[in-house]
Amino acid sequence: MADILQGFVDTYVQFFNWDMWVEVLTDPVSWGLIGTLVILEGLLSADNALVLAVMVKHLPEKQRKRALFYGLLGAYAFRFIAIGVGVYLIEFWWVKVIGAGYLAWLAIKYFIEKKKGESQENGEVAGINQSGLLIRLFGTFWGTVAAVELMDIAFSVDSVLAALGISEEVWVLLLGGMLGVLMMRGVAGVFLRLIERIPELETTAYILIFIISAKMLAGVFGIHIEHAYFFILLLITFTATFVVHYLNKKKAEVNGQQKNVQ
Repeated sequence: MADILQGFVDTYVQFFNWDMWVEVLTDPVSWGLIGTLVILEGLLSADNALVLAVMVKHLPEKQRKRALFYGLLGAYAFRFIAIGVGVYLIEFWWVKVIGAGYLAWLAIKYFIEKKKGESQENGEVAGINQSGLLIRLFGTFWGTVAAVELMDIAFSVDSVLAALGISEEVWVLLLGGMLGVLMMRGVAGVFLRLIERIPELETTAYILIFIISAKMLAGVFGIHIEHAYFFILLLITFTATFVVHYLNKKKAEVNGQQKNVQ
């Protein structure tokens, strides 16, 4: 326990290490990783923000904002703890295996659901169960806040594990933790509109999750991918996304023209 607490303290002491930040911000590869975190967190947070918005829709407008704000505080608190503990735990090979397996399952689950077409059945996300246990225990408002907190914790696990998979460097984890919450609450709407225009980006996010899972698992066997090569792989993935989007758009236009002719 003492080792975990010491690791926790050491992690956050580095947040104030000016030399580390100078080195990070003057390294082009580091900016590539920062860009990757921004895009990945943004794409994943878009759906997460939609879920949270639906969870509070039954509350009056003023209470909605309060519920989301309290959830925001809880999300920061949990990520603060998760990052500090995660830096220590990620040193154990079995933690990496579990983390890689969980990220892989997220990606596989997405593609299974996508193949079944479950996410397109009604186009809506179910709201919170207003007769559920949390509502009965804490009342409508605080029960909703508790539900939002639990959902934020679930989203935080995904985010922290993804950041750990990208890199075990402390600054990556710190930025990933902060960006994840900011994206979910601040600019998630921008990414939602981006996904509406380029639907393939949602699939790309889960492809990236699977790649990060493979990278984390490879580290267990002593296979470490340099950040530069990893960033190049990500660039190829995003380039392929826009190519596929262009081809799908052209195909849709051709099909539309054929229907008009008929």
